[in-house]
Amino acid sequence: MFDDAHWREVPTVADEITHLAHFDFYGETSKTQVTDPKVLDLCCGFGRISAELARRGFSVTGVDITESYLQTAKEEASLENLNIEYIKADAREFVRPDFFDLAVNLYISFGYFENQKDDLLMVRNVYESLKKGGTFIIETLGKEIAVRDFVEAEWFERAGFMVLTQYETLDSWTFLKNRWILVKDGNKIERVFFSKALFGV
Repeated sequence: MFDDAHWREVPTVADEITHLAHFDFYGETSKTQVTDPKVLDLCCGFGRISAELARRGFSVTGVDITESYLQTAKEEASLENLNIEYIKADAREFVRPDFFDLAVNLYISFGYFENQKDDLLMVRNVYESLKKGGTFIIETLGKEIAVRDFVEAEWFERAGFMVLTQYETLDSWTFLKNRWILVKDGNKIERVFFSKALFGV
């Protein structure tokens, strides 16, 4: 489901990650001298960011619960001979104490649990997995942004699919119900999922 534009943005995203974590060891402004920085890409999906960080010399561990995503990520890494560890695990359960210099959770992959205690558990796992002084970069959707950009439905084309997205707000904008319908060559795929809009984030 990622078109060319989504792939082209990956190096820029990786640049921002290294800058925010002060791991930009290609320039003179690096504040952190870390040999073989270890990175956790939590909810890594197809491994776009994992692969780009591995190309830059990071030791990357990608964690996701969806086997098909991980299989695609592994195939990509194998083609480029990238040394990336991919693990199938629930973000509420994966923890590797005092191991990573950096953890990232991008593309609004946070906030899909119905119980907020599960969100807290995920964050605690990341905290425990980071070395002292480690960095956690997380991308979330603020409620204000969700309200500003809300549309009930839209059609668009992506990666050869015609896509219909439908959105519904629940519990005073606390949750967004997302319904995606993908159509290609007469075949239809439908997925429904929920995400939280975090107030003040």
